[in-house]
Amino acid sequence: MASKLPVIGILILLIVISLFNSLRKPLVIFLMVPLAVIGVTVGLLSMNQPFGFMALLGFMSLVGMLIKNAIVLVDEIGLQASEGKDPYHAVVDSGLSRCRPVSMAATTTVLGMIPLVPDAFFVSMAVTIMFGLTFATALTLVVMPVLYTVIFNIKSPK
Repeated sequence: MASKLPVIGILILLIVISLFNSLRKPLVIFLMVPLAVIGVTVGLLSMNQPFGFMALLGFMSLVGMLIKNAIVLVDEIGLQASEGKDPYHAVVDSGLSRCRPVSMAATTTVLGMIPLVPDAFFVSMAVTIMFGLTFATALTLVVMPVLYTVIFNIKSPK
């Protein structure tokens, strides 16, 4: 599996680059992935679980969910900017308008993982997804707009 992960990662990156026809937007999207490591680490350590094969599968699923969340936010910023909004207000309004859908999707996924916690086989995967998604969603809703404004050099209007 380790030999296939770089190839799959590059394919996903190429798809996102072709989707946005840009390099900076995929950069913002993929910089959200390391935020999941914080939650995964806290979760696995607090629940005394190893980072084994099932946790790795959970982490790969988690990366897909985070990329989807970041794409939703970046796409909304682009839509609002294309409607003629000031770039700064497009970033702020996009963060506010996408907060509920992104949070609800994360919440339903986390709640769906709860039945797997007592299972000895799936517990590390469930903990990885639950904690990683909770931390990364909260951080994504704050860090992604900030990172977007830094990478695209957007200043607040006077």
